Amino acid sequence: MIRSHVKQTFRIETGLSRDLTDLARRRGLTRTEVLEAALRSFLSPDQEERIEALLTRRLDRIGRQLDRIEWHGEMSGEALALFVRHWLTSTAPLPDDALPAAQASGKRRWEAFVDALSRRMEAGPKLAAELMRDVGSAD
Repeated sequence: MIRSHVKQTFRIETGLSRDLTDLARRRGLTRTEVLEAALRSFLSPDQEERIEALLTRRLDRIGRQLDRIEWHGEMSGEALALFVRHWLTSTAPLPDDALPAAQASGKRRWEAFVDALSRRMEAGPKLAAELMRDVGSAD
């Protein structure tokens, strides 16, 4: 079947032109064939379905990311609750005369903890990654 063609002149970005040439070469097609296929796809009536499929995939990915965020939040809350329960049940109250020294020591330890937490949040490794690695190595 012989199709008629109309010569068109378009300006496209240099990088896009390079990508077009590379794709045509890899697929063994002419640049015109690649452009015609792309235009047909873009102008086809099922374009809306393709966009919907693309959006659905993206929303699914976002949903999985939100599930992971929820899991990390729950894990953090549970870890904190376990720590607080352990601390409250294993730490004896201090006598009144030892309280000022304990408060000063607590302040220094708190500042060291905040510094360590800041470094860990910036560089890692994160607790979830360590847990996943530990769980993976236990199998």
